[in-house]
Amino acid sequence: MSQVLTRTETPESSAEKIENTPSNGFTVCVVDDDPEVVEMILATLEEWGYSGVGTTEPQEALDQVQSGNCRVVISDIKMPTMDGLALLELALAADPGIHVILITGFYSLESAVDAIRRGAYDYLAKPLDRARLKKTLKEISDTYNQRHRIRELEGQLLQDLNFHGIIGKSPAMLEVFDLARKVAKHYTNVLISGQTGTGKELVALAIHKMSPVSQQRFAICNCSALVDTLLESTLFGHIRGAFTGAMDTRPGLFEYATGGTVFLDEVGETSLQMQSKLLRVIQNREIQRVGSPEVRRVDVRLIAATNRDLRTEVLAGRFREDLFYRLSTIQINVPNLMERLEDIPMLVQFFLKKYNQAYGKQCMGLTRRAQTVLLQHSWPGMSESWRMSFPEPQFDPLECSLMWTTCRSSSANAPCGRTQAEKNGGHCRLRR
Repeated sequence: MSQVLTRTETPESSAEKIENTPSNGFTVCVVDDDPEVVEMILATLEEWGYSGVGTTEPQEALDQVQSGNCRVVISDIKMPTMDGLALLELALAADPGIHVILITGFYSLESAVDAIRRGAYDYLAKPLDRARLKKTLKEISDTYNQRHRIRELEGQLLQDLNFHGIIGKSPAMLEVFDLARKVAKHYTNVLISGQTGTGKELVALAIHKMSPVSQQRFAICNCSALVDTLLESTLFGHIRGAFTGAMDTRPGLFEYATGGTVFLDEVGETSLQMQSKLLRVIQNREIQRVGSPEVRRVDVRLIAATNRDLRTEVLAGRFREDLFYRLSTIQINVPNLMERLEDIPMLVQFFLKKYNQAYGKQCMGLTRRAQTVLLQHSWPGMSESWRMSFPEPQFDPLECSLMWTTCRSSSANAPCGRTQAEKNGGHCRLRR
């Protein structure tokens, strides 16, 4: 039967150890099949100001790692149920950021080199050299504190680079931000172009927030989601009895948002008939509810977005040229992720912070391998594909793993194809 022992700093000993106590927030897990060795190491850790938990069963130590309760493991090599090298491999698979110190009574240079190659932080001989162990733990503590400091600085940087909910520091995004600031002050129409998922709606909302009418309403209509009849009713409103099911009179979005901003998403999907009605709104600032002859004045700022090349659509006869020029008084192109790879580290921190707060986790960042994978990926789904790489149900408290499935490319020539995914073990890891 396993024995679990714990050691934490007691109030009585705090005054004696305050000078030598390292500034850390992690727990050390000690595992050895000899309970006296566990007790001795825990007493030493307590003397140095570290919190510790001990066990004689390797599986219980692994459970501590998987649950995120410890950041350092001190493990014996020779144990009956699981040897230290097997525990090292499983611990690193569960948490790549874990620090494992292996101890053994059968020390050799070859075995030490092998352990370090497998990922051990240090390899110590029994009886333990207290000075060597203390120095090793101090190094780990300094690394741990440095990571937290870096995380704090990244959080501050993330706040500085947050442009009304849009994260970016790349030249392409800074150009978008600068143009959005300039155009926001003027009551003019704006056309935002970019591939699906690049954040065109966020740019439109940012423009509204910085505009003189920021306190007024911001109405959104996805033109690609509605057929013409429903789109007309949604935008212009209708009177009672205008069509089957029209049981009452309702204003449209243009009336609802009068004095504010109307955002027409995917305006390139509208029919020519609907485009002519939109043109009248822009030119005359007036609308007619469906089924009503009454002309109503509206005063709105119009921001439109499209994932199509409207110039090509105009040449093909699928989009009105006069409407295009009316909408594109100012045109802003939002780059895709492949055009702003330098923003990926900041996006990582943004989503980690978001999900850490949502689920009460303490994931500090990505491993280097995971960062490399993200930078090499083609990101066919742009920002939405990026967000789905941090799927909420997969944000597991035991592993904090970034599932690879969303990074698999459908293209054989893409940098992150199936072969590479399998080569990397099927997933990328987050470090805590």
